[in-house]
Amino acid sequence: MSSFDNTPRPVAVIAGAGPAGLTAALELTRRSNIKPLVFEADRQVGGISKTVVHNGNRMDLGGHRFFSKSDWVMRWWQQILPIEDEAKTPAYISYQGQSRLLRAEPFSPSEPDRVMLVRERLSRIFYKQRYFDYPLQLNARTLGNLGGTEIARIVLSYARAHFQPISPETSLEDFLVNRFGARLYHTFFKTYTEKVWGVPCRDISADWGAQRIKGLSISRAVANALARPFRRPTDTAQKSVETSLIERFLYPKLGPGQMWEEVARKVQAAGGEVHLAQRIVGIERTGANIKAVFIRDEVSGAVQRVGCDYLISTLAVRDLVAMLQPGDTQVEAIARALPYRDFLTVGLLITRMRPSAGSKQHTANGMPPDNWIYIQEPDVKIGRLQIFNNWSPYLVADPSTIWLGLEYFCREGDELWSTPDDRLIEFAAGELERMQMIDRCHLLDGTVVRVPKAYPAYFGEYKRFNVVRRYLDGFPSLYSVGRNGMHRYNNQDHSMLSANNAVTAILDGNASRESIWDVNAEAEYHEQSRSSG
Repeated sequence: MSSFDNTPRPVAVIAGAGPAGLTAALELTRRSNIKPLVFEADRQVGGISKTVVHNGNRMDLGGHRFFSKSDWVMRWWQQILPIEDEAKTPAYISYQGQSRLLRAEPFSPSEPDRVMLVRERLSRIFYKQRYFDYPLQLNARTLGNLGGTEIARIVLSYARAHFQPISPETSLEDFLVNRFGARLYHTFFKTYTEKVWGVPCRDISADWGAQRIKGLSISRAVANALARPFRRPTDTAQKSVETSLIERFLYPKLGPGQMWEEVARKVQAAGGEVHLAQRIVGIERTGANIKAVFIRDEVSGAVQRVGCDYLISTLAVRDLVAMLQPGDTQVEAIARALPYRDFLTVGLLITRMRPSAGSKQHTANGMPPDNWIYIQEPDVKIGRLQIFNNWSPYLVADPSTIWLGLEYFCREGDELWSTPDDRLIEFAAGELERMQMIDRCHLLDGTVVRVPKAYPAYFGEYKRFNVVRRYLDGFPSLYSVGRNGMHRYNNQDHSMLSANNAVTAILDGNASRESIWDVNAEAEYHEQSRSSG
């Protein structure tokens, strides 16, 4: 094995070039003399926030709205990619009693693609061949779809849950029933959620709901609907609105990966390094002192030793602990058994869709206006349908076509995951045809992208995760951040905040990891306006 030649500067090895890893790298170049060395096993940056290109069409894996309740994150994004020409797209961010223009850098006409767009948000539920607003609203569409009798049952069920809530609230089922009532839970939440996780909701920790759904409930949704007529149409930040109710968001013109490709470029321009197709396969340590990591080139297979003063890890906790070789059988067993949910996206390029009965919102070729559609139908495996045209029209090579992403939640190695790409494409097109969304004869092209360990799961040995957390916190120079690094279902802004807090802890010499673990741990996160650098 050979070795990298490190400079005399302190070195931080960063495992992973997703939002957390690249945020940490850029902040180190901005705020310190520490040199970041980023190693990414994939051939492109961005992690699950990357943009995959297939025959000129761009895919966003999972759908990434660029919105945050953190002022720091909103400013940070705009410093990387400014808002597109605001003479055409006026956009203001309103929060903390103030309103100001959403732009940190001037728009450059010479770089028309290096921008973020202001996009309208529309997500709906597809259930029993009908579209429902998401979140559900007590409007004419919902009443017409469900009928007055069913609405009355839902209201009574919600009232029962409100006045006689389940206590203690331990499972995700408890969490959802308490906030929506049993009737609505069984109608609109249970099937989709169990598709996502592959286990009954009663076996999933309530922590998942606390971190993903937070304060959303029927009463919040109704309050939001009543306030909507009085809300400024240019209010993009909407910090008083629950994340699931956001109506406008920012989005990179060429997909989410554009943000992280730009960040990687800035890291390298500032003297850091970003190495692709380089997988961390081992850690050298003496007691709690981490000395180096071992990197395998995914092309040649060669392994190199890289010395480091700090290790910022976005690796899956299961893999990180295995490389640390704790020698503690309890820690090893819990980490090894931590559950994950994998998913795959089937991209389908089609010429037209079949508009839903009575809908006037679709385009001439039948394309609905949604960013994504939650598929609640129990007789199909698809969990969610993305319409990439509506995220950004620049994701689609030919604007006369419709570029779809069908999301399937599975387990690495199971039957769905292992199905050959050509059969998956046919299967996915068949599911849309069965739901009367398309005719298969309009299919032009397709591709499949598999994402392992996409979702850290909140069941099984997760209940003992604190044992592993305490073990990781015992390494003075190790900082585990991001979605997989914290085994927490973070959005990309949460991952960025955890990385920024890790950099702050390094620079302050703070041995505590509490500021990292506190990110996305409560119903409201990082509402304060202080700048972190």
